[in-house]
Amino acid sequence: MSRYDAWRNRLERIRHEGQYRTLKTLEPTGPVTAKLHGESVLVACSNDYLGLAWDPEIRAAAQGGGSTGSRLISGSRPIHRQLEEALEKRFGRPALLFNSGYQANLAVFSTLAVTGDQIASDQANHASMIDGMRLSAAQRTVFEHARPETIPDDTTLISTEGLFSMDGDIPDLTSYPTEPWLAVDEAHAFGAIGPQGRGVAAAQGIEPDVVVGTFGKAMGGSGAFVVGPPELKELLINAGRSFIFTTAMPEPVAAMALASLTRNTREQRERLAHNAAYLRRNLTQQGWTVLGQHHILPVVVGPSAVDLSDTLFNRGVFSPAIRYPTVPRGKERIRLTVSAAHEHSHLNEIASAMGVPSNPER
Repeated sequence: MSRYDAWRNRLERIRHEGQYRTLKTLEPTGPVTAKLHGESVLVACSNDYLGLAWDPEIRAAAQGGGSTGSRLISGSRPIHRQLEEALEKRFGRPALLFNSGYQANLAVFSTLAVTGDQIASDQANHASMIDGMRLSAAQRTVFEHARPETIPDDTTLISTEGLFSMDGDIPDLTSYPTEPWLAVDEAHAFGAIGPQGRGVAAAQGIEPDVVVGTFGKAMGGSGAFVVGPPELKELLINAGRSFIFTTAMPEPVAAMALASLTRNTREQRERLAHNAAYLRRNLTQQGWTVLGQHHILPVVVGPSAVDLSDTLFNRGVFSPAIRYPTVPRGKERIRLTVSAAHEHSHLNEIASAMGVPSNPER
């Protein structure tokens, strides 16, 4: 008997359930093109919504070295402060940097909610938000997706995404209760939606108590931040475990993020919205039901999602299937994501590769 038999058995169960995953090496050749397994593909699954990952000025900004430790021990670097000041100018409130959106959400929810608090979490919230809540001492209830009328009356903190990553839709934040604290994860909206790309909340005229944003999607880099009142920043510095006990953002990453703030434009956001509407219209005309409202276009096909993903690859389009447990069983999907860097010819190619649905009622 091997000491790793228990691990192998778990892997066999995952394979048996059809949930086994492998890593693929994608070699980008442009903002929306790449090579996969030696084949040229058009990328229709990237979160690089504005094509900024290929922006030459952002790439050239990657200067400096590692941060060598926690900011509380090894100190902040000037670029950390410059980036936070730029975010504070954009949002009008204090900002704190994190290495990833996952770490930011762990800090927010495990720190803010204490014993006796009640968190209301949208049922479609990202795993990082859920894990942060599980680490807190508060009680958690799950309310129906984007239905604020199902939020319990005794709620202390409401947690939601601005643009939901799997359904591609947005909540009407103006209809949410105003008494509890409101935390909005704008990971997929920051840089792409709203005035100055500040996200869904800003587009709706709402100022949440907590905003989480990332640089790894529309901004083309990496890292994340939390924006809120001064008390929030101070509390996360003093009690946020995923801030305190980790090495700070490397200088080149912070420098790229700072450069991305100057390279994000209204014209790019408008082009992104135009491209999303163009592809959605084409897919709908072909008979597909497309979820969402913006640049994330989920097409729910059920268990055949893996087969459709293989078909897309054979036709030169890369968009892996989204499977359980990321989405519920029976709701497996192809999640197409649009970039401002896509040309109409690219979008036509994606639509052509999708073909027509075998189940027109979907």
